[in-house]
Amino acid sequence: MKKLPADKLDELAGEIRRTLIHTLARTGGHLAPNLGLVELSIALHRVFETPRDKILFDVSHQCYIHKLLTGRAESFHTLRQHGGISGFCKRSESVHDAYGAGHAGTALSAGLGMAAARDLARDDYHVISVVGDGAFTCGTTLEGLNSIATTTRKFILILNDNEWSIDRNVGALSAYFASLQETDTYAWLRRNTKAIIEKIAGESARKQVSKLVRAAHGIITPLSFFQELGLSYYGPVDGHDIKRLEKILRIASRNDGPVIIHVITQKGRGYEPASTDPTKFHGIGKYNVEDGSTSKGKIISYSEAFGTHLTHLAADDPAITAITAAMPTGTRLDIFREQFPKRYFDVGIAEEHASLFACGQATQGLKPYLAVYSTFMQRCVDMIQHDAALQKLPVRFCMDRAGLSPDDGPTHHGLFDIAMMRCIPDLVMMQPRDEAELGHMLATMNGINDRPSIIRYPRGNGEGVGMPAELTPLPIGKAEKLAGGSDITLLALGNMNGYAARVRELLAAQGISAAHVNARFVCPLDAECIMQQAAETRLIVTLEDHVIAGGFGSAVMELLNEQGCTTPVLRIGWPHQFIEHGREDQLRSKYGLTPEAMTATILKRLNAQ
Repeated sequence: MKKLPADKLDELAGEIRRTLIHTLARTGGHLAPNLGLVELSIALHRVFETPRDKILFDVSHQCYIHKLLTGRAESFHTLRQHGGISGFCKRSESVHDAYGAGHAGTALSAGLGMAAARDLARDDYHVISVVGDGAFTCGTTLEGLNSIATTTRKFILILNDNEWSIDRNVGALSAYFASLQETDTYAWLRRNTKAIIEKIAGESARKQVSKLVRAAHGIITPLSFFQELGLSYYGPVDGHDIKRLEKILRIASRNDGPVIIHVITQKGRGYEPASTDPTKFHGIGKYNVEDGSTSKGKIISYSEAFGTHLTHLAADDPAITAITAAMPTGTRLDIFREQFPKRYFDVGIAEEHASLFACGQATQGLKPYLAVYSTFMQRCVDMIQHDAALQKLPVRFCMDRAGLSPDDGPTHHGLFDIAMMRCIPDLVMMQPRDEAELGHMLATMNGINDRPSIIRYPRGNGEGVGMPAELTPLPIGKAEKLAGGSDITLLALGNMNGYAARVRELLAAQGISAAHVNARFVCPLDAECIMQQAAETRLIVTLEDHVIAGGFGSAVMELLNEQGCTTPVLRIGWPHQFIEHGREDQLRSKYGLTPEAMTATILKRLNAQ
């Protein structure tokens, strides 16, 4: 690629876009972000030498072109497939992936750490962090930004601005100064301004000239905020002009201080359905290449049920507010937003801030519902403990994608939230067995006004039971016995109840009588129900969509131990490890979480007793 003549680069970009469009139609993935980063990725790899030079992609969902250009084109059809290449950067996958990611706000700080390590080793390779404009709402990004100038003198930060909020930064004046900055002469003048000022006689005169220079620089250069932090600013630059991108990257590589390059890109470029609706194609499943259409299931998803139920509750309770961290569509709070725009708050990719923001609302008598994916909610554990629980603030934390999140892999599975949070005192945590019970649990939350509460629910479609006409609060800490049995108890949490029902049938075929209990609550546990089942059956089997270490089953074992009960507990859940990407059926088969495999595990345990 480095040897390609300049007039062939647009053809290469076109080939890459076609590959992305046709491959992701079969595998799903983050199409729109990658279509916008084609030219920038080409320019980066023509100017820099990976793996010696380190290129980090924030979130790294836009690394597909990077993968194609670094030896993974032949395996690209396996993207996000079990045993195939990851949909994110992954250090174990390639030496060209400098840093693994999957969450926003990591690339700047991690890249800065690499630069500091390089400086200590007296090496001279380049570190380039590519960060989207959305990630600049992350606290971690802003913290890292504050430390660049005091940490290293050789660092390149690329702000990938995907055209959603950049109108004020384009036009004749900014274009003129962008072209002015793309010259070695201007770069030399900027580097040597300090030395020139120091030669002026008299301290007072030097201060006046320095003040004037800073003021003038702030006027003529967009985003002078970065320059106040010690970064040389270049841009805005057309992110689809490979020649200009290469030119400015080479100038930046020769700069003797840290720089930021402001690149303007178009999300979904080159594919009309994605450019017209970049939100839909940000992360999408399989689609029709011709028109971008997707097939919609007949069963309502848990996310849609959540948005619908919450909107229904809010119609009767003006104190209810809804908060999201840049995920209105993913959490389906867009349903709430449409009905109650003044009571809806999107704080950007800032989960910690969202939690504290909700706490502040709760102190003033509002009923905030914060909807965040489980894998991102883990960033809020400090706020849930220190701010919400300690002060007994009734914030409602709603964790979407709790449990397995197929295809996206270990950065997106919500398999650790119970273990992280159940130890926090005075916390109510629950999980519904279907989309109807989700509504009842939201109504339960609405009546909890003396402590925080958490509800976790899975990705994907519900159980097909339909939506209830009325939402009825549940008694806190009370389980639901769905079927009786004399030999063992299947104590299932949330979406594992469907699997438990099938396991019960398979056990019955083997002459084993199993009781089936829908646990509903992790905190507080229904001690009375569990102890009764422990007395009536010879084995308690817990089933959860969570790692078994520290999860729901562990809580049940602790309860029985505290009560001096010797009835054994068999915990069934995901193993205590990071689970790879793959389809749900593939992963459940591999890790023994199909009804048949769980039944075999239970029979083995019974035979051993």
